[in-house]
Amino acid sequence: MSESLNILLAELHAYREANWSPAALKVNIDQRATLVKEAARRRFVQPGDRVAPFSLVDVEGGSLTLSDLTASGPAVLVFFRFAGCPACNIALPYYNRRLAPRLAALGVPLVGVSPQRPEKLVDIKRHHALDFTIATDVGGALGRRFDILYEFDEPSKQAAAASGASPGDITGADAWELPQPAAIVIDRDHIVRFADVSPDWLKRSEAPDVIGAVEAVLAGASKAA
Repeated sequence: MSESLNILLAELHAYREANWSPAALKVNIDQRATLVKEAARRRFVQPGDRVAPFSLVDVEGGSLTLSDLTASGPAVLVFFRFAGCPACNIALPYYNRRLAPRLAALGVPLVGVSPQRPEKLVDIKRHHALDFTIATDVGGALGRRFDILYEFDEPSKQAAAASGASPGDITGADAWELPQPAAIVIDRDHIVRFADVSPDWLKRSEAPDVIGAVEAVLAGASKAA
């Protein structure tokens, strides 16, 4: 059986159940459960949506525009929370192993996106020697446009503050907002062709699903040519 990201994330949760205090575990579980319960899924970015121009900041310098990313065909955006997020430190290396090589072979850019400031966000790329681009969504502008941002609940804010974190450290802004994990495929006409948003950050898009969506876009483009 091929490697599953969601099995890896389930193992992270099992570790926490065995090692975290009941109070800390409750904060984490309750926040994720609330996000799932209150998710306005019809407001999330959807297949068929047209994406207006945007610009992201590459953590290694320069900017990335929608037109640049889709100049030769589709592009894939993977939204994640921040560099210090344990689940993200499982998800991004998984995508580096299971998603990035196939997309590179197809000539399709893959970009990991977070609102965290570039000087902080670059840590996750360097730590895992990621082969794909990591970029900052300044102020969460694109995440807000896609309606995938969430605000920390009060217990989560208190837990983060108790650890010495501030909104600026985590989000790069004054608000306690982060994106819900999402994988989005945008074609060269700037139309969303695949969108998978998970309010629970311990459940995320599997690589084969994203690859299948990209291959379908490329197959359709080939037939239309």
